[in-house]
Amino acid sequence: MREGVGIGVGPYAELTFDSDGDVDRSTQDAVAALEATDLLVFAHGWNSDRSTSTRLFDRFYAPFPGLVGSGVRLGYVGVVWPSIRFSDEPIPDFDPHATLAAPSHGTALDPATLRALGEFWPGRVAELDRVAELLEDRPESAAAFTEFGALVRELAGVDAVDAADPPEASDASDAADPGVAAVTAVAVPAVRDVPAVFTHDVLEVCRAFTEGLIEAGALPGGAAGTGFCVGGGLRALWSGAKELLRQATYYQMKKRAGVVGERGLGPVLAELAGRRPALRIHLIGHSFGARVVSFSLRAVPDGARYVKSATLLQGAFSHYAFADRLPHDKGSGGALRGMQRRVDGPVLACHSPYDSALKVFYPLASRMAGDSAGLLGFDERWGAIGHDGVQAVPGAPRISLDTALRERLPETGCVSVDTGSVVRRGGPPSGAHSDICHEELARLVVAAGRMGR
Repeated sequence: MREGVGIGVGPYAELTFDSDGDVDRSTQDAVAALEATDLLVFAHGWNSDRSTSTRLFDRFYAPFPGLVGSGVRLGYVGVVWPSIRFSDEPIPDFDPHATLAAPSHGTALDPATLRALGEFWPGRVAELDRVAELLEDRPESAAAFTEFGALVRELAGVDAVDAADPPEASDASDAADPGVAAVTAVAVPAVRDVPAVFTHDVLEVCRAFTEGLIEAGALPGGAAGTGFCVGGGLRALWSGAKELLRQATYYQMKKRAGVVGERGLGPVLAELAGRRPALRIHLIGHSFGARVVSFSLRAVPDGARYVKSATLLQGAFSHYAFADRLPHDKGSGGALRGMQRRVDGPVLACHSPYDSALKVFYPLASRMAGDSAGLLGFDERWGAIGHDGVQAVPGAPRISLDTALRERLPETGCVSVDTGSVVRRGGPPSGAHSDICHEELARLVVAAGRMGR
């Protein structure tokens, strides 16, 4: 069975979830019908529509048929869930019309992004039109920024009471996973239900984002902190305001990814494994999709061994997620503490120093958290697993991609793999965050799942 236009491998099916994690039953049936010994299950990160996701699956899956052994019959699954990608975040070698240069639309929202936002937030045309108008006009007015901040909070579902006085208690599932890492995304503080990015003075937030954009090379100017060379005055801060809008989408995608993984993908795979106990399942996730597949491990029954490997590509969540104890809070563990033990094989955390999305913007979590480091500080508590790999998990090896492909991978546990030798291309502000369509990474998945020749 081959579902989805443009997929060059088979058998293939797409598994589709809504924002609550409910599965489209017809797609679940299609996946269950795939004849395979090994099932590759790949969850995308942010993508604006199904066709974009399908093309990404096609590009990533292309090398696999020539890499596996004769006894392996692969089935290919693409996990599609509600997410969004701003069109100024090109994927290297993905769109022939895209460029890796800085976006040409400036602070204005291009038609494709505005259309995607309308689909992401249905029924909010008036608010989005006003947001687009402000970003295009860039009024030099503090009141305009205040209005913009209020509109973004409303779109993100953050009401005025929460924004003014956020609660100190937090959902336990996120208490140890502060990271909302993506292009210009800010993490959710550990002790709040509402990210501080929505509670700080909006001009202060936009200034911090604008300086981050300069540091990432997305805006002209000197090093961050030396002043702006992008128009001067408050008008210069509208670049940071556009990043605040991105953050609002990532705030919702972060929550969705965990829900889709734990309440959607995990139970679907558990049911499939119960019906087909010999099936070997290999999880793959990019960016927020790495969060989807990782949180699906929470639904794996105790003692079950059907998940044979997990490969996390530029994962957009905390590097402490799998830790039993946090370095800064010995009484707490990561949001996914111990979940690596539910995989009958290795959990590979692929990271690259060329990923500006995670290297530059993820530390804004601590800058926005109001801690002693201040807005321009850095705190390792907020690092992303896709930037520097797994942290605070004793005995978890750190190896290069070349070593991983040349030598035998560990049979179990967390393994950090520096993939910077291939994951290295991409324009600002995200850098190499989406540079994942490489045969070397396909070979890594095959090695992790012990599927090679």
